[in-house]
Amino acid sequence: MKSYNVTKKRNTMTTIWHNPKCSKSREALILLEEKGVPAEVFKYLDTPPSREEIAALLTKLGLSARELMRTKEELYKELGLAKIEEESVLIDALAAHPKLIERPILIKGNRAVIGRPVEKVVEFLG
Repeated sequence: MKSYNVTKKRNTMTTIWHNPKCSKSREALILLEEKGVPAEVFKYLDTPPSREEIAALLTKLGLSARELMRTKEELYKELGLAKIEEESVLIDALAAHPKLIERPILIKGNRAVIGRPVEKVVEFLG
């Protein structure tokens, strides 16, 4: 399976971690198109990111693994993640279950943002 490498993307390209089934993710993609921002679309559910890629993303976001998690997902509850404190275990859970990753995520160079609400996308694009 081909892996997407967050750390090796060119600094000029914007990448969006996209879930086509998510209305907020679709909104962000439309906004990029309307603003004429070329973007690489990374469908992270089709090609799950590695543990290392998630760790690199967290650094760019300036967030903890839990802050990247969709804590209202049933899977989050099923896995008992609310009781887990170890960052490495939470990163492992995100890598094993990409459905838990909040979306959309925009990345450009060493910066990244979770695009919820869509106004965060506008701010990120400047």
